[in-house]
Amino acid sequence: MTTEVRTAVTDGVALLTVSNPARRNAMNLDLAGRLVAAVDAAVADPAVGAIVVTGEAPAFSAGGDLGELQQADPAQLRRIYSGFLALARCPLPTLAAVNGAAVGAGLNLALACDVRLAGPGAKFDVRFMQLGLHPGGGFTWMIERAVGTQGAKAMTLFGDVLDSAEAERVGLVWRRYDTDEALLAGALELAGRAAAAPRALIETTKATMGVTAGALSHAEATEIEVRAQAASVHSEEFKQRVTALQARIAKR
Repeated sequence: MTTEVRTAVTDGVALLTVSNPARRNAMNLDLAGRLVAAVDAAVADPAVGAIVVTGEAPAFSAGGDLGELQQADPAQLRRIYSGFLALARCPLPTLAAVNGAAVGAGLNLALACDVRLAGPGAKFDVRFMQLGLHPGGGFTWMIERAVGTQGAKAMTLFGDVLDSAEAERVGLVWRRYDTDEALLAGALELAGRAAAAPRALIETTKATMGVTAGALSHAEATEIEVRAQAASVHSEEFKQRVTALQARIAKR
């Protein structure tokens, strides 16, 4: 069985499927490097405006490769992290279509995306404590921002495993679907909305959201946004879209 990241681009959305079937898509060094390359290629493609990542069925990602982890030093750990960190740092909107178990580093892969959707077989399992392994890859930072302090501790320290329904209830996923087919269709449709926006605008807006997330006040966020919005007001994309909207309104 081969290890690969398959890329399919449709209507401006790059669908990345991580595949390491012998290890249920465990994030080993090979797969991490392939994911970095796939994300970089998607970002470099001007036709791509959003990214969806999913796993080779029936898993999303079973975590880090335990054989490699047993031999890992900090430098090697950073190489293992590189796959999901490429998504965390991606300037384009990213969406995880979680179609099965997301365990340990596999949960990191989902958390690194801007939005998470879940299929019927999705399971969110931290599992670091049970393995005697300290969390890594920025997991503690990401999980607390996803589910809050109590949720982060319940999942991390107490080993609370969430299915898709519970993950939706606590806000770990934005939406859940009854079938994997509906999950993928929903992910592509939602990502397609982002891809339909002007790419430079959506990249700038995502970057702004990253800055305003740490703003001290509403007033500070307003000042951060005003310069970017003023620039967009004078963009050709804004002019064209307003003109088209006005034409549609005039025909009513």
